[in-house]
Amino acid sequence: MKVAIASDHGGIHIRQELKALMDEMGIQYEDFGCECDTSVDYPDYALPVAKKVAEGEFDRGILVCGTGIGMSIAANKVKGIRCALAHDTFSARATRQHNDTNVLALGERVIGPGLARDIAQIWLTTEFEGGRHENRVNKITEYENSNPTL
Repeated sequence: MKVAIASDHGGIHIRQELKALMDEMGIQYEDFGCECDTSVDYPDYALPVAKKVAEGEFDRGILVCGTGIGMSIAANKVKGIRCALAHDTFSARATRQHNDTNVLALGERVIGPGLARDIAQIWLTTEFEGGRHENRVNKITEYENSNPTL
């Protein structure tokens, strides 16, 4: 698995924790920044990661900002991305099992580093169940592919 990871200024600390986790898990990743604690614009980090995942250069992406909300909104504007905001382990597992998400968003100001690591580890190791869920995900993809305004 190859993961693209990024954060804005509000997610730097958890991004570092998640990079350490992926090192421990032997997961290859590329860090798309940011490297400052001064205010930056989250779309500048979310969109490149989402594009790389959508293009197949990376299998998954992880985005961190203060709440995770801005990152998830921006990432979901990229065709082919199913980004979920998760602040608990149950949702992290369900979003992979049922929604086949390919990007995870987290909020550093909402959860601490220990919970962030647990969420990411579950999300990174959980497989899509397919079955009845595959039909639902396919409906989203079909709509996305048939709607020229997206």
